[in-house]
Amino acid sequence: MMNTSRTTGRRLGLAIFGFLSVGDIATLAITDGETPPYAVAAVGALLGLVSLVLAIQAFRDPSKPLRLLIGLRVLSAITVLPAFFVSDVPVGAQAAAAGVVVLTAAGVLLVAGGHRVTVAS
Repeated sequence: MMNTSRTTGRRLGLAIFGFLSVGDIATLAITDGETPPYAVAAVGALLGLVSLVLAIQAFRDPSKPLRLLIGLRVLSAITVLPAFFVSDVPVGAQAAAAGVVVLTAAGVLLVAGGHRVTVAS
């Protein structure tokens, strides 16, 4: 049984993941084809759609495993990293990319909080 603070943190993390997922889906509708390119926006929208479904399922059923959801959100955050290295990316897009990375890290910490990963030696 989860304690209240851990449950609250998990739900907050899932809400962050849901927000990021909706943002990924919306990116496909608002792209100009260059920032981000259509292919990147399409991949992001697909990751967002699957992530949103997983986040909703995990919110409804706390026993759902979260590894796939965390992995998809991290992968989505990785897709925004080129915004920091490609020339001529608008400052607003770089700020949005930074927000995605920070929110993803916060979501991962909240959702995975309290779970210990053991590594075989």
